[in-house]
Amino acid sequence: MRIMGLDYGSKTVGVAVSDPLLVTAQSLEIIRRKSENKLRQTLARIEELIEEYRVDKIVLGLPRNMNATEGERADRTREFADMLLRRTGIEPILWDERLTTVAADQVMMESGIRRENRRDYVDAIAASFILQGYLDYLGQHKENV
Repeated sequence: MRIMGLDYGSKTVGVAVSDPLLVTAQSLEIIRRKSENKLRQTLARIEELIEEYRVDKIVLGLPRNMNATEGERADRTREFADMLLRRTGIEPILWDERLTTVAADQVMMESGIRRENRRDYVDAIAASFILQGYLDYLGQHKENV
């Protein structure tokens, strides 16, 4: 069993996958698209990765404001979750992604990645943070696996 983590953005989707023991999350790739509404190729690539890594669950980052309210990005993420369910048959688990991009940026800064190169990595790292948060939760709540 593996779990996929996704960080859905307006033009990119960061992808991460768990190890088979559900302990760690690894960044895989960033799926890029030219337009926010062009999702066919994005969904097809996610399907390929699900098959390649034998993914059983999907964790999708849900963007919330710092006061826990949801805005337009959260609405679009929920629409994307519906598309994922229809396309893959796997119902995505929506996971609070507050501060994951900030944390990913911090890690890259500490790793010495130049500012102009960070956007090449930030979404995949954020996806791994989203997934790792969920994996840590599962480790603490074994009955939910």
